[in-house]
Amino acid sequence: MNSPTRIAIGVAAFGIALVALYAPRKAPVAPEDVAAAPAERIGRLRPDDAELRATLTPEQYRVTQRQYTEPAFDNSFHSSTEEGIYVDVVSGEPLFSSKDKLNLGTGWPVFSRPLEPDNVYTRAATLVGIARTELRSVGADSHLGHLLADPSDPSVLRYRVNSAALRFIPADSLLTSGYASYRGTFFEDVTDSDVDADEPVAATPGERVSS
Repeated sequence: MNSPTRIAIGVAAFGIALVALYAPRKAPVAPEDVAAAPAERIGRLRPDDAELRATLTPEQYRVTQRQYTEPAFDNSFHSSTEEGIYVDVVSGEPLFSSKDKLNLGTGWPVFSRPLEPDNVYTRAATLVGIARTELRSVGADSHLGHLLADPSDPSVLRYRVNSAALRFIPADSLLTSGYASYRGTFFEDVTDSDVDADEPVAATPGERVSS
């Protein structure tokens, strides 16, 4: 092994050691309404692996099924400001709203809270010895991202999500897309007949989206 290679390896190892040394050992604790989910609900909307591989893009599969983290800034929704809701790309479960999307410049979509807390749960995870709190959808059991504490105030939680785990439903398409009950979040002239005419339904599992 030549000297430049040894130096590069040494620098990389030193960097990992610093991260492990100074990163908080205690992962953020999720709010009670998203901390856990009944075992019988987890994964009940998840198709089999063959269907997932056939319907998801490679990026969507890596993120949702293999806990992969997509590249920062090189993803669909990190800077999106369009109004609407974000649903699970596998099951169509409503997860987050643009009303709660934060522009923090992290390179990934970040939300202050879930749209439907019952559709999101957390579990403990580790990376190079660092404790983390993983975000997952309940119905499809998709990996979404991670729950993080705000650096300026550890008591404030942020939901950092991979774009590839999400499908976006524009506000003006909620009625025709089967998510009529969420129109009231964006429009004032919503009537009961609007909601009753088209109850929210899950999207086709694994419907492709750009990523």
